[in-house]
Amino acid sequence: MRIGIVCPYSWDVPGGVQFHIRDLAEHLIRLGHEVSVLAPADDDTPLPGYVVSAGRAVPVPYNGSVARLNFGFLSAARVRRWLHDGTFDVIHIHEPTSPSLGLLTCWAAQGPIVATFHTSNPRSRAMIAAYPILQPALEKISARIAVSEYARRTLVEHLGGDAVVIPNGVDVDFFADAAPKAEWQGQTIGFIGRIDEPRKGLPVLMKALPKILAERPEARLLVAGRGDEEEAVETLPAQMRDRVEFLGMVSDEDKARLLRSVDVYVAPNTGGESFGIILVEAMSAGAPVLASDLDAFAQVLDRGKAGELFTNEDADALAASAVRLLGDAERRAELRDRGSAHVRRFDWSTVGADILAVYETVADGAASVAADERTGLRARFGLARD
Repeated sequence: MRIGIVCPYSWDVPGGVQFHIRDLAEHLIRLGHEVSVLAPADDDTPLPGYVVSAGRAVPVPYNGSVARLNFGFLSAARVRRWLHDGTFDVIHIHEPTSPSLGLLTCWAAQGPIVATFHTSNPRSRAMIAAYPILQPALEKISARIAVSEYARRTLVEHLGGDAVVIPNGVDVDFFADAAPKAEWQGQTIGFIGRIDEPRKGLPVLMKALPKILAERPEARLLVAGRGDEEEAVETLPAQMRDRVEFLGMVSDEDKARLLRSVDVYVAPNTGGESFGIILVEAMSAGAPVLASDLDAFAQVLDRGKAGELFTNEDADALAASAVRLLGDAERRAELRDRGSAHVRRFDWSTVGADILAVYETVADGAASVAADERTGLRARFGLARD
């Protein structure tokens, strides 16, 4: 099958949607499909062979964050060229309502279109206001996927219609088989995310850290992600700042090793999450997970059975839970076992098969419609059947 996938966000800026698209494309290629991904990218960005650049992106505030998007006449021309050259059996657009390549592709594409909705934003006035503009493009979509029940709810409330829920995928064995790193072990708490994006929750964790260290003075916090490190620790007492180690941006291999090494992985995100792929990655690596009780996180963690939850933005609750977990090896082992079993439902072997089933359904439907149209034309003009 020839599959075209559209990424709305800049390929050179890491994010959950980009990682999902990358892993989906590589999973499909391993299965023998021909895949091309269209994505915004700076001119000097090294790209995998299956990615086609749609040009540079610009930063735009979007869904409580800053997304790097691509829109305009030049982008539209590149979309049309990519569609013409690709002759795809199915086109898979991610975030078709964002002001980026997905919307441009919806306008330009012919043939079966699958759309995945990642955003969870139940009170989006912008989406409601934009609906008359979006409607003609959205009507061309053959099948809709939502990555979680909360993303599906956003879609239903703002755009109508419905979607099948297929979660984000992860290569479970990649994380499970990673080798722990000795220097990252021993009463360590892990955090991975953009340091300077408040909704990722690092300020909440920093606020909790003095209480954690008061009870567990040997504990350390390992932070992986880009951002201003000095600003991140400025609220900490000076004598505690050496208990925080910033690792900067890490490779996929080191991310897996970090998650295999820590005693507790903390996800203190404060909102705007529709899924929580980092929780799935942490469970895959066998890390006991402690997360804010966002609806999406609670669903991923099986309502607290596969990981512990604390009250969102409550630093005292976070600290109390972290202290208890750091001191309870038996509970951590229980969470590892439960998480490792629960996470198998998110493996690409399952998620990829579900997405392919959607592709095949819309492609077969398009073929049936085309056959019916040919039959109708023959009947209209009195032509014999081939």
